[in-house]
Amino acid sequence: MKLKNAAATGMRYQLDQLSALEAESIFIIREVVAELERPGLLFSGGKDSAVLLHLAAKAFAPAAIPFPVVHIDTGHNFQEVLDFRDAEVSRRGVRLIVGSVQEAIDAGDVVEERNGSRNRIQTPVLLDTIEKHELNALMGGARRDEEKARAKERVFSFRDDFGQWDPKNQRPELWGLYNSRLNHGESIRVFPLSNWTELDIWHYIERENVILPSIYYAHEREVFERSGMLFGVHPFCTPRDDEMVRTQMVRYRTVGDASLTAAVASTATTTAQIVEEVATTRITERGATRGDDQVSEAAMEDRKKEGYF
Repeated sequence: MKLKNAAATGMRYQLDQLSALEAESIFIIREVVAELERPGLLFSGGKDSAVLLHLAAKAFAPAAIPFPVVHIDTGHNFQEVLDFRDAEVSRRGVRLIVGSVQEAIDAGDVVEERNGSRNRIQTPVLLDTIEKHELNALMGGARRDEEKARAKERVFSFRDDFGQWDPKNQRPELWGLYNSRLNHGESIRVFPLSNWTELDIWHYIERENVILPSIYYAHEREVFERSGMLFGVHPFCTPRDDEMVRTQMVRYRTVGDASLTAAVASTATTTAQIVEEVATTRITERGATRGDDQVSEAAMEDRKKEGYF
């Protein structure tokens, strides 16, 4: 029996949404490796970077991932996330590069802010790590739906020789074509997950059984309320005298420093339950849980112009 092709039978071949997003991201990752000599992948241990690392493994399977992962360690991390980072690096067999904010503070290269936040001083440590390891491209898991400044950024985001980003001076990306040409001292930040949403990420985690740190799932934790957000009691985040500590079922929607990342009340202990929860929310994970984005409307954009990822 002779088989007819799809055109002859009138059938259309079309990927579902998740498969289309996956294919686009894998194409971008492969493009980075093909066009740039010394790429790396910024890996925080959060859900987006875990998905990105999963995509990188699929992009080059059965070969090994051909670039290192980079973590800018502020010293204020959740221990669950650090444990996950080390386990995942070992499981994937990739090289880990760590830029330490604490070491930079000890050396006098950066000065910690009075409020104890290490958010801004991550930037010089990141730029120093890029220079030290001669990385000319860093891939990260940022998405456009997270925050206003990230919505302005292209997939290939060029940084000058000072590591700075100019939102008014970006190259066009017509028809999915990316210009990776670099002058001396310049580098590129690449965002293969730009077109994904938080809900897409969780649907993909469910479909692919992507492993995540335990704090993404609901668990009992000692928390206190500050500025309308629930912060977990932590050595770097302690309650004030007027803040009452209680034990509550919570989970984390995003992972940052323990000193500024809040949890959300939740009973979602499985990926399927989190998908249902995220589908009904009307506020982004950064807006709901990140104290560092409450400083001003332009807080993220200001940091990105200085060289923040």
